[in-house]
Amino acid sequence: MAMLKARTEFALALNQICHERGLNPEDLVAVIEEAVLAAFKKDFGVDEELEYRVSVDQDTGQATIFSFKEGKEDKAKEVTPPGFGRIAAQVAKQVILQKIREAEKNIVLAEYEKRIGQPMSGMVLRFEGPAAIVDIGKTEGVMPTEEQIRGERLSLGQRLTVLLVDIRETMRGRRAVVSRTADDLVKSLFRREVPEVSSGAVEIKGIAREPGQRTKIAVASTQPGVDPVGSCVGQKGVRVQAVINELGGEKIDIVPFNNDPVKFIIAALSPAENVEVTLKGDREAEVIVPEDQLSLAIGKEGQNVRLAAKLTGYKIEINDKSGSKRSSSHQGVGNSLIEAGLSTRTINALSIGGIESVVQLKKMDSKEIKKIKGIGPKSVKEIEKVLG
Repeated sequence: MAMLKARTEFALALNQICHERGLNPEDLVAVIEEAVLAAFKKDFGVDEELEYRVSVDQDTGQATIFSFKEGKEDKAKEVTPPGFGRIAAQVAKQVILQKIREAEKNIVLAEYEKRIGQPMSGMVLRFEGPAAIVDIGKTEGVMPTEEQIRGERLSLGQRLTVLLVDIRETMRGRRAVVSRTADDLVKSLFRREVPEVSSGAVEIKGIAREPGQRTKIAVASTQPGVDPVGSCVGQKGVRVQAVINELGGEKIDIVPFNNDPVKFIIAALSPAENVEVTLKGDREAEVIVPEDQLSLAIGKEGQNVRLAAKLTGYKIEINDKSGSKRSSSHQGVGNSLIEAGLSTRTINALSIGGIESVVQLKKMDSKEIKKIKGIGPKSVKEIEKVLG
């Protein structure tokens, strides 16, 4: 009677665990057998001339060890050591607990997989090398270096908004990957802060971003009487300031989108004024600005014109009214990683690796590029497309 009860208890427990956690009983037993065999070899040693296998009874939970010569498993002999049952039971318990944890983690990640592209409030829990581990609710998100804003100092316990960008296979198993550099993070923050954006009355037509420094965002109204720029700025700038605060002080320029490329380029080059634009060639534009507006049009280290080029999709050449080319921004933009169409994530990884231009990339072979920290298969494909 006692044996029948034990058999029933083990079988019921095994089936219940598998049912609740979505595990296959045969798969779980197979993993237990592997773990029991490893424990046997470690604690009792083995004869190098023999092979071994373990059989776990799904009714009783009893683990039995067999040995046999290669190719003669049909003549296997039982070699279960006395008292081995206790070791086998402990190993089985550990394996089951591990499988339960893995199953629960996969269930949570499956739920988060449906939320990719959504913003999340998180808190920095710890650091794994350069990567930050962020508590995002039911699970932890890893934020690799390429997903962190350059120059932003993260500290333990710090609360911040991140974007869930991927569920990725890593050396530590499947993990949620979060980002502070993704363009969509800016979009999601405006959706949260601006009712007109979340309702669809104002549409975000484009974003050009250099994370941690500056972002240009183009907006348009889908409803008469709605001011898209005013809606995003908010009364006394309260709405855009809330987004700026979430991004650690990143500057944000909000410009009106226009289907007329000339008007759109003029808006994108703000705060420069009295700008004259002439379209020429294939998506190229020559811009003439007064001398006192030249530095504003170009921006610090060419940032303003770079972002304007990315936002509008035009290669921009800036000259002053005397006709002399006071800016090499047309070369910088054409040669820049942003203008080349690379994602922010890839650009950040390349920048950390000391690569700032397409010219530098072209001097490298694929092996050198793959060695750059943060450059994964997706980034390699992006780069290969740019290099032709």
